[in-house]
Amino acid sequence: MIADQFILAAASTKKPYVIDRRSERPLRSIAKSISWRLIGTLDTILISWVITGKVGLALSIGAVELFTKMLLYFFHERIWNQIGWGK
Repeated sequence: MIADQFILAAASTKKPYVIDRRSERPLRSIAKSISWRLIGTLDTILISWVITGKVGLALSIGAVELFTKMLLYFFHERIWNQIGWGK
């Protein structure tokens, strides 16, 4: 399978960050996660408010969504950093 080949190729060429400057440090991934989630959460709050008409509910939905999607995005970025395809 093609995906298996990409994963194996990425794993076999893995180097420490100091040598492999193509990778991002985890702190950069965290900063990107936070900035993107703030934008996404504002969007979710606005959509929730328009749909429900309730600011409190919209803020609650946005708060839950902020943390779950930030965590998912962080791991998504770290996994993609292990794949050499397109670098």
